[in-house]
Amino acid sequence: MKSTTTRKKPDFSKLALETLAVRAGTRRTAEYQEHSEAMFLTSSFCFDSAELAADGFAHADQGFIYSRFTNPTVSMFQDRLAALEGGEACIATSSGMAAILTMAMAHLQAGDHVVCSRSVFGATIQLFSNILGRFGIATTYVDLSNTKAWQDAVQENTKLFYLETPSNPLTEIADIKAISKIAKKAKALFAVDNCFCTPALQRPLLLGADVVIHSATKYLDGQGRVVGGAIVGSNDFIMGKVFPYVRTAGPTLSAFNAWVFLKGLETLELRMKQQSQNALEIAQWLERQPGVERVYHPGLKSHPQHALAKRQQKAGGAILSFTLKGGKRAAFKLINQTKLCSITANLGDTRTTITHPATTTHCRVSPEARKAAGITDGLVRIAVGLENVVDLKNDLIGGLKK
Repeated sequence: MKSTTTRKKPDFSKLALETLAVRAGTRRTAEYQEHSEAMFLTSSFCFDSAELAADGFAHADQGFIYSRFTNPTVSMFQDRLAALEGGEACIATSSGMAAILTMAMAHLQAGDHVVCSRSVFGATIQLFSNILGRFGIATTYVDLSNTKAWQDAVQENTKLFYLETPSNPLTEIADIKAISKIAKKAKALFAVDNCFCTPALQRPLLLGADVVIHSATKYLDGQGRVVGGAIVGSNDFIMGKVFPYVRTAGPTLSAFNAWVFLKGLETLELRMKQQSQNALEIAQWLERQPGVERVYHPGLKSHPQHALAKRQQKAGGAILSFTLKGGKRAAFKLINQTKLCSITANLGDTRTTITHPATTTHCRVSPEARKAAGITDGLVRIAVGLENVVDLKNDLIGGLKK
């Protein structure tokens, strides 16, 4: 028997982040009214008539045609992430790097200039310098935390500001509000990679950014299962510029991966809160170890941007790095003696990972650029997971002894 009552939908603009992470973006099929999000593993979608097919292709952003650019499961992930970030729209991509490339290709053209933080993921530098550079797009790299450097780097043809905050791997913090004012004055698009914090800890759009970039592979999934990326921003930019590029070029997120990300988002708030707490405790403990020269974590009072981090983040995040007094040899000794930590360059997992940035994530960056970015041979990065903190300390202590 059909109900005669139409149940009202909640006003998502008034709901808390934890609720949005579980409820926002959900679609249900009329026939089955499934409670959990359905996984639409189909390459294409059918129409009841030639006329409807023609109308669908003419208005591709309003329906589902072909999973290269429209899919219900992917749309649910996009809508949920946009709600979490406080954005109007979102486009998901096949990886975090695909998200950066898609944003750049949708916005830039030959002759344009980019101002980028020096402290970004190594592959991001390769993308801007070696790939986009071949097409006549120039990039100037600046110190992330030096607001004046961003202003001084502006040229007449500057069209994009790009940064990660906190940075990888030294967790440097950029003043998003201050840099957004410079970008707006220069009439440049301001994009912030929010991979390390996620909207659970930081919402760049509310601080003045125009676009948020994600490697959804990391904390949005949270369990190291699948690869994907996302771009969040205004409806004009996302649907007006990014969607047409994705429709043609096809840097597509699969429906299966989107479904996994949807499940990951449901626990995002809980995971980020606990992993941040674990990371801070380990960072404080590392500061007391004799073999450690310096520890980098925004939650530490010794962090140069600690006060700024407290203003624009809910917590310091789950990433920390530290420099060992014995250089590369000491770093490798520490990493190799661990039994619990996973030796992998990926991060954002419930399982703690450990890596040597100079020879992994930043190995393709020149020695001079690594030195300028503060990535020394003695630097170790840990992405703290959900294990017991005492167990993690015990796993590290052997490698810290002389």
